Amino acid sequence: MRYFIRLAYNGADFHGWQIQPHDTSVQQVLEQALATVLRTTVAVTGAGRTDTGVNARTMYAHFDVETPIADTAALCRSLNGLLGRNVAVYAIFPVADDAHARFDATSRTYKYFLHTAKSPFLYPLSWECHFNLDFELMNEAAQHLLRYTDFTSFSKLHTDVKTNNCRVTHARWERVKPVADGSSGEWVGEQWVFTITADRFLRNMVRAVVGTLVEVGRHRITVQEFCRIIEAQDRCEAGNSMPGNALFLWDITYPFPLK
Repeated sequence: MRYFIRLAYNGADFHGWQIQPHDTSVQQVLEQALATVLRTTVAVTGAGRTDTGVNARTMYAHFDVETPIADTAALCRSLNGLLGRNVAVYAIFPVADDAHARFDATSRTYKYFLHTAKSPFLYPLSWECHFNLDFELMNEAAQHLLRYTDFTSFSKLHTDVKTNNCRVTHARWERVKPVADGSSGEWVGEQWVFTITADRFLRNMVRAVVGTLVEVGRHRITVQEFCRIIEAQDRCEAGNSMPGNALFLWDITYPFPLK
């Protein structure tokens, strides 16, 4: 039988989702916890790969077992008891035997958070920005992402994917809330979030997109130059990758109901 698992994690202590030869990953600790509780080897397939330090508010994965799980709620509780504070399992539910956490996903949404004043309450899950950014111009540039499909310029080099094509359906910066001074309570800054949705993402893509949009916001490149960077299909043309600690895999959609 095949089951989907819905979980979330803080990526600070992990070298990404995927199992690594010498480093700890989310997939590794999840498989170990499942094997301990179910007393059998369990292979877990995730909806995607998050990079080192990247967080997930919502991640789906699937695994197969020979015997139906009698109490999935009890299994969730057992897993949460083993996984530590940085991983939370929210639900486990049966799906069709051919349902696939990765290949059946129709869209994925990421969010990148930044704040414009020092805050011990937002760091490290938000990037502390010391530049005056033109968010209106950044949004103008972000809308051009919807016009393109080849995002080689924002992809990590030498990956094993067959295509660098993605279909971006949403990309926008929005002001979230001011940042409060811890002593006076006065508003001393702002927090912004960049939300991007696509059918798939390349490795490092969102962090590279955000880094290049920051260059637009600093008036170091124009919107037209941003478009030319995409058209160049050359990673060397784009901006630096942003730190992973402020990036969240936020949501994943499927063509069938989820719990």
